[in-house]
Amino acid sequence: MKPGTKLKSAVCDTEVMVIRGSDLVAMCGGVAMGDEKPAEPAAADPDLSQGTLIGKRYVNAAGTVELLCVKAGKGSLSIDGEVLQIKDAKPLPSSD
Repeated sequence: MKPGTKLKSAVCDTEVMVIRGSDLVAMCGGVAMGDEKPAEPAAADPDLSQGTLIGKRYVNAAGTVELLCVKAGKGSLSIDGEVLQIKDAKPLPSSD
């Protein structure tokens, strides 16, 4: 996954842009994401169907992968069985 690559889910409408990537395969709903959306959607894993939110950045625990959701869907993003979490916003400095 190279930064700037757009990936589409094979199980729902989710689309993401790679912000920070590695050689790992991004998955949505338990199925690998690709450059093109298949004609027939694949069956999603019910355990990985919590959904994605548009405009949110999803990261792994190590911080080596970051995906920006550009189109929301029903599948959850994961890499190597690890569900990606929404990246927390940085706190603003106080203006005392």
